[in-house]
Amino acid sequence: MALSQRCLLYLKVQLFIFNLIFWLGGCGALGVGVWLSLSQGRFSALSLSFPSLGIAGLFLAAGAVVMAVGFVGCLGASTEHRCLLLTFFVILAAIVLLELGGFVVFYACRDKFDRYAQDDLKSGLRRYGTPGDPALTQAWDTVQTEFRCCGVQNFTDWFEIQNATALPESCCLEHGTPCHSPTATWWKEPCYEKVKRWVGENIWAMGIFAACIGVVQVLGLISSMLMYCQVLQAEKYCE
Repeated sequence: MALSQRCLLYLKVQLFIFNLIFWLGGCGALGVGVWLSLSQGRFSALSLSFPSLGIAGLFLAAGAVVMAVGFVGCLGASTEHRCLLLTFFVILAAIVLLELGGFVVFYACRDKFDRYAQDDLKSGLRRYGTPGDPALTQAWDTVQTEFRCCGVQNFTDWFEIQNATALPESCCLEHGTPCHSPTATWWKEPCYEKVKRWVGENIWAMGIFAACIGVVQVLGLISSMLMYCQVLQAEKYCE
């Protein structure tokens, strides 16, 4: 077997393995999205601006795209089709650039995103308990009960909504006791900071997963372009 043929075979196997890992990563992201939508879907009504655009939706969309790109890469590697290899390279390069751009924008504007999220959540408090928004009411009750918190930035956020006299029952340490009674006690910690702290404590797993996918993407870009050049060279040699 000639050196160029052995090199092409090596790249073919390597690219197929990378894309198989990439495709499995997409399956994992899709599974995480499904799990989040089933387990944390009750929180999706908290945001008025983007009620359906949550972490679960992002995982579902990312998983579907990664699976599709991984399939194209596996098909291109197994068939040695130049068009598929080039298509895979271009799509994967665009995804990597979008990921880097999104990370840079989010990091540079994280304070603005922070303030916007808090303002958006506070505007949702005004619709708490209204007949037209039972999902939002249930979402706030669930968050405040499970995280043992009250309000967005402070429990006093509710005073602006409840005529400065009462808090929702989910803010009370003991449910059934009206939160406007003199003996009532309620959670003092703000929900936004507590949920943000919880996300920060559990984000390491997501970071490891993202780093592994990033490494596979870079290796996939290198292998696909090398294989494309080898196939092109082999076709020119046969001619």
